[in-house]
This record gives sequence, C-alpha cells and structure tokens, in this order.
Amino acid sequence: MPRQPKKMATETPVEENMEAKASFHIIVLGPTGGPCEDRVTGILVRSTATDWSPGSVVAVDAGTMLAGIIRLLKKSLPASLDDRTTSPGVLNNGPFKGLRTPDKTPEANAAHFFREIIGALLITHPHLDHISGLAINTPIIEAGHGPKPIAALPSVLSAIKNHVFNDVIWPNLSDEDGGAGLLTYNRLTEGGNPRLGIGDGRGYVRACQGIVTKCLSVSHGQCKQRYHPETATHRRAASTVFHQAEARSALSRARSVDRSEAAFYSPANSPHLHPGEPVSATVESSAFFLRDHDSGNEIIIFGDVEPDSVAFEPRNRRVWETAAPKIAAGKLRAIFIECSYDDSVDDDFLYGHMCPRHLTAELSVLADKVMDHREAAPSDIASSTERKRKRLSGGSRGGTDSPAMSPRTYKRNQSVSGIRSLASRDPRSHPASIDYGFDGADEYSTLGIFADYEAPDPNRWADVDPLPLAGLAVYIIHIKETLTDGPPPGVKIIEELREHGREANLGCRFLLPDPEAAIWV
Repeated sequence: MPRQPKKMATETPVEENMEAKASFHIIVLGPTGGPCEDRVTGILVRSTATDWSPGSVVAVDAGTMLAGIIRLLKKSLPASLDDRTTSPGVLNNGPFKGLRTPDKTPEANAAHFFREIIGALLITHPHLDHISGLAINTPIIEAGHGPKPIAALPSVLSAIKNHVFNDVIWPNLSDEDGGAGLLTYNRLTEGGNPRLGIGDGRGYVRACQGIVTKCLSVSHGQCKQRYHPETATHRRAASTVFHQAEARSALSRARSVDRSEAAFYSPANSPHLHPGEPVSATVESSAFFLRDHDSGNEIIIFGDVEPDSVAFEPRNRRVWETAAPKIAAGKLRAIFIECSYDDSVDDDFLYGHMCPRHLTAELSVLADKVMDHREAAPSDIASSTERKRKRLSGGSRGGTDSPAMSPRTYKRNQSVSGIRSLASRDPRSHPASIDYGFDGADEYSTLGIFADYEAPDPNRWADVDPLPLAGLAVYIIHIKETLTDGPPPGVKIIEELREHGREANLGCRFLLPDPEAAIWV
C-alpha cells in the first residue's frame, strides 16, 4: 500500500516532463494496415512551438483522417457539451490537449480541424489504405478558404491524379485539368531540393507551420506498372526500362541533378533490367524526414517498405546513410516504420512489407552507419561522401569498385544472432550490356548504385556505451490485423523485435503507438 501512491506520484511528472521537452506532438490515428477500414494509416504531426495555430499540423498519409479525429474528440470533449450554448474553449486532456474547439459537436470540431489546422498532407504512396480518407474527406474543404496542399513524389501524385481524382473513380477535386480546386498537388524532389535551405536544413521544404520535410523513395515490392516521368503516367513495363527516347531524356535528367545519396533521382537510376528477362517495376513508396524548425530535431515516418535483402531495387540504405549522422548528433529522435507481420511469415508472402527479422537487420545497417560517424573524423566522413558521389556519377568506372549487380544476385543466410545477412552469388551480366541506342548510354547504365554489401556484424558495437541506437524510439505501424481470437498480432511482433534488438545490441526502444494517446518526441 505505501508504494502505490509513490508510483502514481512519479508517473505524471515524467509524462509532463516529456511533453515540456518535446519538439513534436504526434497522434497516430491509424496504426494498422487493415483489413478494418477505420484504423488504417494516418498520422498527425505538430511542432510543439506552434500551439495549434492554423496550418500547424501536417498529416502523413490519410487512410484514416476525419473518422479518427472524431473518435478521439468524442472521448476528450466534455460530456455536457451538447447542452452548452457557447463553444467549449480549450481541451485540457486527451491527445488533442490544448486544442481550441470553436464548435459544439465532435463532428463540427473535426471538420474545422481538417479545414483550418491541418496545413498539408504528405502521401507516402497511393495505395487505398493510405489515401482513402483523403478522397472521402476532401469535400468538406469546400467550406474553407483555399485548396489543401497534397505533397508527394511525382509518381505518387500521378497515380492519385490519374486513377483517383479522375472524374471516374472520384470527382476531380484538384486544381488541375479543370477540377474543382479543393486540392493542389505539390510534387516533391526525391532526396530533397538542394537549392532550398541552408546548413543541416538544406533540401528541406515547408510541410506546415514550424515543420520542414525531405522525402526519400523506398521500395514497396514489385508490380507490372512502371512510372514514366516524361508523360506523368504509369504504363505496363516493357522488355527494357525505357524506350530509346525515354532513356535519352532520363540520361539528361541524371546529368542535371545532384547524384549524392541524399539527392538520388530514382526514375533515372533504374537501368539494371535485362532484355529477355521477366520485367517488373518497383512500387515506389516514401520515407519522410520531418524537421522541427525551432529545435532542429527530426523524426522519420516511413510508408510501406520492404527490406533491401529482398527488394528488386534496394533503397533503404540511402535512408539510413542520411539518418546516421543525425542520430550520432542526437537530433533524430524517433522512427515510425511498418512491421506488418511476425516472423512466422515467409519472405514470399510479405508482399513488400517488413517482419521483425528483416526490420532488425535494416536497423543493424543503420547502427553500423552510426558507428561509422562516431568513429570517423570529420575529414574521413567528407572523403567518404565524396567517394560515394564519384561512384554514383560513374567516376569509378574502370577502377576497383565492385560493379553494380541486381539484388537478386544475393542470397540470404542466417547469422548467429538470427538476423538475416546478405552474401553475393554469381553475378548476372552487368547492366552496361543493355543497348539503349544512343551515345552516352554506357554512362547512364553504370551509375553503380546497387553495390554489393554484407549485413554488419553486431559484435562490432556489443561493448560500446552507449549502444549505437540508444535514445532512439522506433514506433511500429501498419500492423496487419488478423481478426481472430487471441492476443493482437502487435503483441508477438513487438516481443520478437525486442528479442532481436537485444541480440543485435541496437539500444533502441520498440514501441506500439496508442491510438488514443499523444506521442511526445
């Protein structure tokens, strides 16, 4: 009995202390990947420096939006609200703590929140469980004062424009092609726009008041539809990546942009297919770096993503290389990433998603990159970055660097810690053998972005204090619900992740977001 009051007395100050020190206020409206439609992916992010002002919230994906906001407001608004004749004022509890509610009902306040408080929506990829709320909720913007910005990679917006807001599946509510003008598309530069920002904020663009963002593409499996930036459409993949004219245009783009790892332009760097082989295209998803303008702290929110070890075009390593120096500097505080299934699911049935063994292997790559930054002098890091840029620009052709090869030349071995590692098998023909039909094709086809690598050895940092990912919170989202009796699938997933994390000496915390509570980072 004497110990119970002590426990209660220490919990509240700790929570309040986290809130006071936080840079980000995050609400996970939808933590699952289906099949229930009311809890699919949707995340709200606010800088704590903005105090719920208009345009101060950015939504990352919109599978669940208004329905999730209404559900939470019903639990936070006073029970006697319907009897009031005036607005209730400011909420003093719940995930929307501090929000001014100008209307009487949860529904009316949710509509106000969507129209006025959410400044923009960032969409990771165009699958329905990430955009259904966007389509259904958009008509209420009509009572607002301007179009709602939708920001994403060009391939994502192309799919939304051509296949959702196309006057067939749903009315064209955008401000393009004679639409209603309720939405406006903001096409992001993959890897960030190097002409914007200064210092550590270079490449970032405004997401909402107080938050800037940078988007990197990741792989979410394969499909038979390839995005063609020349026409801004998706078409069935042919026997080569581009037709002759498209390849020539892709080469000119590849020469005109910064080829550093953080400014990689994916459509121009995918020429590793071979004539006569079955052709597939990568389903492009996104990882958004969100940076608090006031503190410089950051978080990453991933869309659906698969491990590099099984990807047709591995892209996660670029994300980890961008994230590692931020973790080493103590600026990257949390990662929101999917882990859809537990380890009982075989690779062939992941369908472009993660499971604990693969997510742990990916985070081990991140840990290895963090150790590189801890141990290397600034000059060593600069020279390493320069070598990567030379390799990406074709400067290492004829040198000692390993030639690019398809990730399908890898085989997966089980390491002593239970984490899958990558080892090279006999490589297939080098992409340079493809005839693109114009001068300069050799440069285009030898960008060298798919260099071979092996999974890092966690013994490298086993005795390091602190461990490489200490202080990093990893929130697991997009869990596939089974709708069966027994414990929710997230329970087993988080147990497996924590066990693998201990074996890999990562040091990070694996957490399941509470859809009825705020997260302070």
